[in-house]
Amino acid sequence: MSLEQGSIVEGVVTGITNFGAFVELPGGQTGLVHISEVAAVYVKDINEFLKVNDKVKVKIISVDPKGKIGLSLKQANPTASAARAPRKPRFEPSFEDKLAKFIKESDERLADLKKHTDSKRGGRGGPKF
Repeated sequence: MSLEQGSIVEGVVTGITNFGAFVELPGGQTGLVHISEVAAVYVKDINEFLKVNDKVKVKIISVDPKGKIGLSLKQANPTASAARAPRKPRFEPSFEDKLAKFIKESDERLADLKKHTDSKRGGRGGPKF
């Protein structure tokens, strides 16, 4: 089967990397869906959207002379990619939670720093000579 730029085909995800997903196309050829072409929203982790052996509909956006095939999920079905939600639910801590965590970590660091500084000066807890 000849793969032409602009055609929409179905394939199977065969591998996932931090920069995209490899999709096996009809005829045994493999193309790459770059992470920027997965969804209409920002994709930080591609694993939230795809997994190996997923059947996907992709649009062929480029075929270079060396045989590399560029694919796009979001161009194959623009309305579905915009509505497609990540697989993992996202929990965003509130400002108060972040502040409480920061204060706790800061207090722990200050206590640790003070302990080490006092021991070097011969203060509390340090060796007596």
